[in-house]
Amino acid sequence: MQEYELNVLDQYNIDVTGTRKTRGAILCDTRQGLLLLREVTSSEKRIPALCNLYGYLKEQGYEWTDEILPNKNGEYVSAAEDGNKYILKQWYQGRECDIRKPAELLAASGNLAKLHTVMSRGLEEGAPAGTHLGEEYIRHNRELKKVRRFMRGLSPKGEFEFAFLKYFDQMYQWADLALEELEHSDYDALYRDSIEQRCMTHGEYNYHNILILSGTAVPVETAQGGITGRSVSRGPDYKGHGGHMNREPLRIATTNFDKFKIDIQVEDLYYFLRKVMEKHGWKERLGDNMLNAYSAIRPLSSGETEYIKNRLIYPEKFWKIADSYYHSNKAWISVKSIEKLNVAIRQTEEKKRFLENIFSFHL
Repeated sequence: MQEYELNVLDQYNIDVTGTRKTRGAILCDTRQGLLLLREVTSSEKRIPALCNLYGYLKEQGYEWTDEILPNKNGEYVSAAEDGNKYILKQWYQGRECDIRKPAELLAASGNLAKLHTVMSRGLEEGAPAGTHLGEEYIRHNRELKKVRRFMRGLSPKGEFEFAFLKYFDQMYQWADLALEELEHSDYDALYRDSIEQRCMTHGEYNYHNILILSGTAVPVETAQGGITGRSVSRGPDYKGHGGHMNREPLRIATTNFDKFKIDIQVEDLYYFLRKVMEKHGWKERLGDNMLNAYSAIRPLSSGETEYIKNRLIYPEKFWKIADSYYHSNKAWISVKSIEKLNVAIRQTEEKKRFLENIFSFHL
């Protein structure tokens, strides 16, 4: 650990017994418990609102978060001798949610539902509002066409460009359809209500930001692929396999709320579900059970179900890969980038089956 980082820790009322590096931060063993020292990488202006959010969650009984701790002067940001800014956060003995373990993914889905229940009434100030999805789709579709125009003008073209151009029309059909479906849905009302009621989202709910705390048991799936519990409420677009939510306790800490905002809450569920499905090849039973685990605690309305369906229709991964390509060094395209593109194209058929069987959507 660098001397200037030790100097930062001296600014807090803590007794440090040991430190060790972790991804982008420093874990600190102290007599006050496990803490995490992290450099401020996002806008420092967001930190007061973030602290208000952590305080609000704690007041509502949701305590397992990486709350930011004040220094001896009562300030939440501390400066090192080199001028860099740091925050010190509450941390926990545990590990990231294992994306290979369905039971942990279901528990994380239930945890998200509990979090959304608490965050359904927002802070009075400090939380930004999310962008209207129609505006985002229009912008992304325009960017996809811009990338295609650029590639058409390239000579010579590489493997990445040939694959992108070959499948562009097929993938863009999904993007165009998502916008059309959105315009004929109840999205506007759902978005307006979420903004007016100041419903909050986590903003980046993925397995990296979900800690399974040490010493807790994981629920066991039944032979049918679900987990024991009660039935759930779901919108009419949803066709499930009957999985249910287990009531066994599993302690989970939710971390890194840096991107929290006022928006439609199930955006978090869509994001988490998509990330998991991309890793699991769009396995229907797992996706269905994740939706069930969430709905057992916070039932999904028909509008929210329709929203998740619409977000899944949009070829988000394809757009992200195209956007990354356009803003990168195009003289050298990595093998990993080509593989990501091929996977996104290949998984479209798997996602199509998922949408047909889980949401009764047919292209």
